[in-house]
Amino acid sequence: MNKRAVRADLLLLLTAGIWGFGFVAQRSGMEYVGPFTYNAIRFILGSVSLLPLILYFKSGRAKNPENQDKKKSAGTAFRASFLAGSLLFVAVVLQQFGIMFTTVGNAGFITGLYVVLTPIFGIALGKKTGVPTWIGAVCTLGGLYFISAAGRVNRVNPGDILTIASAVFWSFHVLLIDRLVQKTDPLILSSGQFAWCGFYAFIATLLFEPAVPSWMSFIAPGFPLQPWLSLPEFAAALTGRITPGTFPLGDALIPILYGGLASVGIAYTLQVVAQKDAPPAHATIILCLEGCFAALGGVIILSEHLGPWTILGSILMLSGMLITQWEVVRNAPKIHS
Repeated sequence: MNKRAVRADLLLLLTAGIWGFGFVAQRSGMEYVGPFTYNAIRFILGSVSLLPLILYFKSGRAKNPENQDKKKSAGTAFRASFLAGSLLFVAVVLQQFGIMFTTVGNAGFITGLYVVLTPIFGIALGKKTGVPTWIGAVCTLGGLYFISAAGRVNRVNPGDILTIASAVFWSFHVLLIDRLVQKTDPLILSSGQFAWCGFYAFIATLLFEPAVPSWMSFIAPGFPLQPWLSLPEFAAALTGRITPGTFPLGDALIPILYGGLASVGIAYTLQVVAQKDAPPAHATIILCLEGCFAALGGVIILSEHLGPWTILGSILMLSGMLITQWEVVRNAPKIHS
């Protein structure tokens, strides 16, 4: 294998690690701000963090006359970003609420369910899928049961249900992006959809976030309520106009900045750079490890417990994801040194 491919694989591994530990940041952020406030800040930060990369590639295209005809209209990018951002908002809201009631490891592996669901849903759009997809689906569903039920036959964690719903919308989002990226620059599309998602979350902080505690009590009676800062209160704390409460402001900023700058800006940049040299099969396998890193982060940082049922379910889910991608792996060209 050549050195460029090895470097690309290492960058993808780092990307999967950043995304996996991003679940820890999402969970930790809920100790300080509400779910809509957290998403509003992190996705606006994520959108802005991609602007330097967009400007860099734009300047490169401007120096190459052959690429001038590839510029996409602002109207097309606006519409594509609006559609993708709207679907993204639904997915992240369900995921954010789900992660309040389940472990970080569960959320990471269950979110990865979109890897299996995407080719299945793609059948409705005329895309073909083979036997490995269905075998992978069976393994993944079995793993999903063991993760969520954890040996309790008649009980499923409500947070896992919300995260499953999130994975469904992530699958729709992947299929939508697959279409939109054909006519829109991927970096502009990403920054635009993050901006729309952040805008929706900002509006939701003002309209809906005060009702979040009652929603949580409905989903899981007896769930301990969080003393969150609202978005205006968080902004006032940043400017020093109010005292943030019982915690240092820096403790709140760490998971928010990680979610916005590391999970979106840094990780997405690494993925773009790495996939120029990484074989598709390598990228597929390595990025599937996101759930493993989420579970690892939950154990190391949040002291979450991994029981035997959870470990078995995680192994089955990861196996199902990889089996689903068998065609990509089998048809991948060999890399020679």
